[in-house]
Amino acid sequence: MSFKRTLQYIKDCCRPNKYELRPYLIDDGKDHPFAIICPGGAYGAVCSFIEGEPFAKELNKRGYNAFVLFYRVKKEAHYPKPQEDLQRAIKEVFAHSKEWHLSTDNFSLWGSSAGGHLIASYCMEDWGTPLPNTLVLIYPVITLGKNTHKVSCKYHLGKKPNPAMVEKLSIEKHITPDFPPTYVWCGTKDKSVNPINSVLLETALKEKGVVHKFEQFEGIGHGVGLAQGTIAESWFDNAVTFWEEQTKK
Repeated sequence: MSFKRTLQYIKDCCRPNKYELRPYLIDDGKDHPFAIICPGGAYGAVCSFIEGEPFAKELNKRGYNAFVLFYRVKKEAHYPKPQEDLQRAIKEVFAHSKEWHLSTDNFSLWGSSAGGHLIASYCMEDWGTPLPNTLVLIYPVITLGKNTHKVSCKYHLGKKPNPAMVEKLSIEKHITPDFPPTYVWCGTKDKSVNPINSVLLETALKEKGVVHKFEQFEGIGHGVGLAQGTIAESWFDNAVTFWEEQTKK
């Protein structure tokens, strides 16, 4: 990790452990669709420096407004607090849609690693908010069972998780036909979140007939963000294209 990225990581980790929604808005007076981005960090941090701000700025370049959600982590990450933070974010964005020039018809949720688990688990329940038009999952934590990312599971469910909660929050077990269209990718060399997580999700999406696109990139590991300069760097354009395809339906 470079010195600059190390400083950014320290800054992200040292911020107050509370809800914050950071906007990245296009200032041209026109309405634009928006995305809410939930960075990863194993429910122990919110790594905006790699999976938040860079995504938001790239979306701005493509004509989309973006928001990076800093949800509660570490001792405050126990279910359902992070999901409640996402609920609050969606409500806040919709409440300010006119002021911020947002088109609310076709919004998307983007989540990396544990942030992927957060947005996917959110879409399994009724939180009294609109569902996204599209989910974008970047090397996500999906299962909290056998192949889970143990640190994420520990922070979200405790050191000795209740088996009923493990079942409830294992995404692959609760996909329904009305689950949002989903783009998901992972790398074959991910040593943090076992790629089987994405495979389990892809299998469940296929079984339930959910519109989706799954990509797996050979030799790519975890936490690569935009993955620029690698064989996975096409994922961002592919995700945006997938989102745009859903808005046309």
